[in-house]
Amino acid sequence: MIIPPLAVDGPVLTIRRFRRAGFTPDDLVAVGTWSPPLRELLAAAVRARLNVLVSGGTGSGKTTTLNALSSFVPDGERIVTVEDAAELRLQQAHVVRLEARPASLEGRGEVTVRRLVRNALRMRPDRIIVGEVRGPEALDMLSAMSSGHDGSLSTVHAGSPEEALRRVETLALMAGVGLPHAAIREQVAAALDLVVHQSRLPDGSRRVLSVVEVVRVAGGAGTREMYALRDGRPTWRAPSGDGVAARLRDAA
Repeated sequence: MIIPPLAVDGPVLTIRRFRRAGFTPDDLVAVGTWSPPLRELLAAAVRARLNVLVSGGTGSGKTTTLNALSSFVPDGERIVTVEDAAELRLQQAHVVRLEARPASLEGRGEVTVRRLVRNALRMRPDRIIVGEVRGPEALDMLSAMSSGHDGSLSTVHAGSPEEALRRVETLALMAGVGLPHAAIREQVAAALDLVVHQSRLPDGSRRVLSVVEVVRVAGGAGTREMYALRDGRPTWRAPSGDGVAARLRDAA
């Protein structure tokens, strides 16, 4: 809710309703967001405990895809979710849901996503799912992904997979810990395995347009396309890294 004088033309009330049960992978295949072969690739990536980042613009369906990806996590694993507003609907038995809290009118009592991510590391999670990285919590998420919490998932607002990596780097620098940019880039390259990029098309449909492997390059983290949807036609390439290829093959 926003009212004048901030809302120039009068009060504006925005209602965002969340489904009681999120879209399943089969639902996303049925509506065309995923193709059946893409579903198998993403399922293998989650089972192989690859660290996956979902990128896309506003309303592209990032959280919907993240929720569907979480369904591939084995039921016996302990999952901790961290969100600014609790939207995820996980079906596993061992899920701990954490939600950030804004400051009160007096400016006290705020609990940030970054503090929750740090706390999640002490809760013995097998996987950490961060609903969306928007600030300095990106650094803590990268640290978790590269220090034993393989198979973690998150989303970021970006217009392409390459932009997603640059945005994560920028957000990590906001942590203000004095790390050089080169060190942050190395951490991005070490922590992330795949970027799944999704977009909302002009006709209103939502599609996964590309899946890229995160590879090390001279400047830090680069991308190599494994799947792309161009003019409605999918193209595929095998992963270049032996580690990712072997883990996907073992999980298939």
